[in-house]
Amino acid sequence: MNPFKFSNPTKILFGRGQVEEIKNEIPSYGRRVLLLYGGGSIKKNGMYDQVIKALSEITDVHVVELSGVEPNPRLTTVNKGIDLVKDNNLDFILAVGGGSVIDCAKAIAVGVYYEGDVWDIVTNKAAAEKAVPFGAILTISATGSEVNGGSVITNWEEKDKRFFVSDLTFPKFSVLDPENTFSVPKNQTVYGMVDIMSHVFEQYFHASSNAPLQERFGESILQTTMEAAPKLINDLGNYDYREVIMLNASLALNGILSMGVQTDWATHMIEHAVSAVHDIPHGGGLAILFPNWMEFVASKRPEKVAQLGIRVFGIDAKDKNDSDVAAETIQKLREFWTSLGAPEKLSDYGIDDTEIGTMLERAMVAETLGSYVPLNKNDVETILRKSL
Repeated sequence: MNPFKFSNPTKILFGRGQVEEIKNEIPSYGRRVLLLYGGGSIKKNGMYDQVIKALSEITDVHVVELSGVEPNPRLTTVNKGIDLVKDNNLDFILAVGGGSVIDCAKAIAVGVYYEGDVWDIVTNKAAAEKAVPFGAILTISATGSEVNGGSVITNWEEKDKRFFVSDLTFPKFSVLDPENTFSVPKNQTVYGMVDIMSHVFEQYFHASSNAPLQERFGESILQTTMEAAPKLINDLGNYDYREVIMLNASLALNGILSMGVQTDWATHMIEHAVSAVHDIPHGGGLAILFPNWMEFVASKRPEKVAQLGIRVFGIDAKDKNDSDVAAETIQKLREFWTSLGAPEKLSDYGIDDTEIGTMLERAMVAETLGSYVPLNKNDVETILRKSL
């Protein structure tokens, strides 16, 4: 293990009826609130009314709304939020939605106090120094943004998608009520579960040693997700299954799995490049790319892929070498995601090799990507073309 520091200051309010608690949480930070949400689904499923009712019970509250946050939140929307906070002297942000809305809130929060273009912070050319406090009400289980300081923002005009991480962008609190995810459709539910598993993979395939506990934690999240996933997609309104997936999503990316290890994240960087150019669902892109990434790295270092197969997929390794077990593992992963309804090829989204060069350029934010097997530009191109 590498030396590490761990802190996760986000208060979790988990379970039925927790939305009402925002009336007790928000006044500790402010009363002039930017209410941030996505395309309007919260108005259809009744969540908006619940939130407005809870906010109305805060003495002297003032609420300004910003709707329309995109599934891949855009810099233009972040800038709208920054302007609203400044123009209305707002002092708290409440993000109601999935990871995209929460990510957008994080960028707004740090952008308010930055004199330059907030894109400088997103691209790590500048560091955030102060942030507007914010909270989250989660409506989609996927990204773990409700319990971490990371944010992914798309600059659509430049076809670029980047992420930043800051200690200042942990939510002050996050409301996790599984009932708020009942209306999430099947395809988005599947994308969310792919994202959960992918987050575990990015930390499981690390470049450090002697981290058996972190790996076992990750394996448990994978097994629990895989056990609940097929049941959930056939019973989308089941509280018990939604509850399990919601907690898994948060634990997959709250910092525990990455304690003391050098994580990878190459596949996420490649997917960010693909969805920056083609605006596809993040989880869908990961479902396509991850098995091909795993196949590539297994040709160099099959041992961890084989370990995954034995411990999580129950593969019998008798009379098989690591490469054989790794190949079987990757096939089982593909079959599992396909059984849920996840896409298998970029061509499923109408993507061909026309913009391979642009995607490569956007992906290579450094000379190499990842740590388990560092990827150069040629390696990334191989994975992209295999994914077509």
